[in-house]
Amino acid sequence: MPPERRRRVRQDRKTQARPDGRAGARWGGPPRKAAPSCQRKSLAWPRAAAAAISVASEEEKRLRLRNRLTLEKDKPAVERCLEELVFGDVEDDEDALLRRLRCPRVQVQEDSDDSEVEKEAKDNFLPQKKPVWLDEEDEDEEMVDMMNNRFRKDMMKNANENQLSKDELQKRLKEEFQHAMGGVPAWAEANKWKTPSDDESEEDEDDLLQRTGNFISTSTSLPKGILKMKNCQHANAERPTTARISSVQFHPRAQVVMVAGLDNAVSLFQVDGKTNPKIQSIYLEKFPIFKACFSANGEEVLATSTHSKVLYVYDMLAGKLIPVHQVRGLKEKIVRSFEVSPDGSFLLINGVAGYFHLLSMKTKELIGSMKINGRIAASTFSSDSKKVYASSGDGEVYVWDVNSRKCLNRFVDEGSLYGLSIATSRNGQYVACGSNCGVVNIYNQDSCLQETNPKPIKAIMNLVTGVTSLTFNPTTEILAIASESMKEAVRLVHLPSFTVFSNFPVVKKKNISLVHTMDFSPRSGYFALGNEKGKALMYRLHHYSDF
Repeated sequence: MPPERRRRVRQDRKTQARPDGRAGARWGGPPRKAAPSCQRKSLAWPRAAAAAISVASEEEKRLRLRNRLTLEKDKPAVERCLEELVFGDVEDDEDALLRRLRCPRVQVQEDSDDSEVEKEAKDNFLPQKKPVWLDEEDEDEEMVDMMNNRFRKDMMKNANENQLSKDELQKRLKEEFQHAMGGVPAWAEANKWKTPSDDESEEDEDDLLQRTGNFISTSTSLPKGILKMKNCQHANAERPTTARISSVQFHPRAQVVMVAGLDNAVSLFQVDGKTNPKIQSIYLEKFPIFKACFSANGEEVLATSTHSKVLYVYDMLAGKLIPVHQVRGLKEKIVRSFEVSPDGSFLLINGVAGYFHLLSMKTKELIGSMKINGRIAASTFSSDSKKVYASSGDGEVYVWDVNSRKCLNRFVDEGSLYGLSIATSRNGQYVACGSNCGVVNIYNQDSCLQETNPKPIKAIMNLVTGVTSLTFNPTTEILAIASESMKEAVRLVHLPSFTVFSNFPVVKKKNISLVHTMDFSPRSGYFALGNEKGKALMYRLHHYSDF
C-alpha cells in the first residue's frame, strides 16, 4: 500500500465519530490518548510476519502436490490402487493422512474402559479370514499302519485292514472305549452338563457342598452288557500245585475259600483279594479228590475220591478227620458225585445204573434210593430242599419228591442228546440244563413241575462243547456256564436278560484254560474257578459290595 494512502486511512480512523458524537473518545469515558509511534510499529510487525508465513505454507503445499502428481503418473495402476487403500486419495493433504493413522489409537483409548472379559470376547469373535491358497496334499488323508502295532492290531476287524485313516482309527478307539465302559459314560455326554439357571439350583449346590458322606450308590440290580470285575490273586497262591483243581467252594458263613484237587489235599484260605493267606491243609493219602464240599452250616467238609467208596468227613470245629468206609444198604463200589441239600438235612449220592441215594446228613445213614431210566449224569436239590432234579444220559430230566421219593414229573430237555449238568437258582425260579452239544436251556421251575413238554425260556448257545459246569449266583443275577473240553470255554450269563457279559473271559490273555469247577461267594462279591493247571482263579465283582 502506498505511504500516502496509508496516512490518509489513519487520519480517517482518528477522526471517525463515536456513538456519543465525540471524535477519538472512548465509549462511556474520556477521550483516549494517541499511542506512541514506536508502539504502533511493534503491533504491525507480527501481523505482517503471520501473513508471510501463511503465504509460504500455501506455496509449499502446492509444490508438494504438484510433485506427487508428477510421480503418480509414472507408477503402475495396481500400485496406485494399493496406496489409495492404505494411505487414502493422493489429493488428501498430510494432515488428513495423519488423522487417519491416529484413528485406531483413538479407538483403542475409547475401548480402554471396557472390561477384560469384554475384550477377550471381542478377540474370540474376530472375523475368520479365508486361506489364500489350498494345498492338495493337506486334503489327502494320512493312513495309519495297523499291522505293526500290537495295540492297533487288536482293533482290526478283518485281515484286509492293514491301514486305516485317522478318522476311522478314532472311531475304532471310541468303539473300544464304549465297549469297555458298557456305553457312553455320563461325563462324556455334552448334553449332560447343565449350568444352574436360577437361585434355587445354586442353593442346592451350596447345600451339597456343606455336607459329607457317600453320595455315590450302586444300582440295586445288576446291569447287563459289561460286568465290572477285577482279577485278584489266585486263591491257592500260598500253596501252589500243578494238579488239576477239582473243587472250589466258598464257606457259607466265613470269608474262607476251599480248594481241593488231584494232589490229595484240601486247603482252606482266608479271602482278602491280595495275598489270600493259607489257614490249613488236609492231606489224604492215596486219595485224589474228585469232589469236596462244605456242609450247609459250614462246620464240616465232605470229600470223595476218583476210585474209592470211602467218604471222608472233616469236622472243622473238632479238627478231626472221620472216614465213612461203608454205608449200610449202599451197594455202590465207587462213591464220587454227591450233592448237599441247602437246608443241610440230606446228602444225595449219584450211583450207577440210574440209581441215586438219599442219606441223612447228620448220621450218614441211607434213607432211600431212587432210579431213573438210563445213566444218571447230574443231580441237584431245589432251593427249598423238597425236590430233586436229575438229568439222565438220554436227555431227560426227572423231578422227584424228597419226602415221598416219588417222581413228580419227567420231560425231555429240548435239543439234548444226553445231559451233562443241571442247576437250580436260589430263588426257586430257574432250572438250567447243560447238554453235550454246548447248549444250556433255562426253564421256569413251575413249568418243569406241571408240563410234560416245557419250553425253555432261553437257550444259551455260546459254547460249542459239552457243558460240564453250571452255577447260579446267590442273587440269581448271574449264571456261570463252562466246559472242561475247550480252553477259555466259560461264560457269565446275565439274568433275566439272558445275555452273556461281553468282557468275560478276556480271550486275549488266555489264562483261564480248562475249567472244571466254579463257585460264587455267599453275597456274590467274589467268583472263583479251578482249572487243570492247578490254579484257583478268583475275581472281584464290583457290583456287589459284600463278600
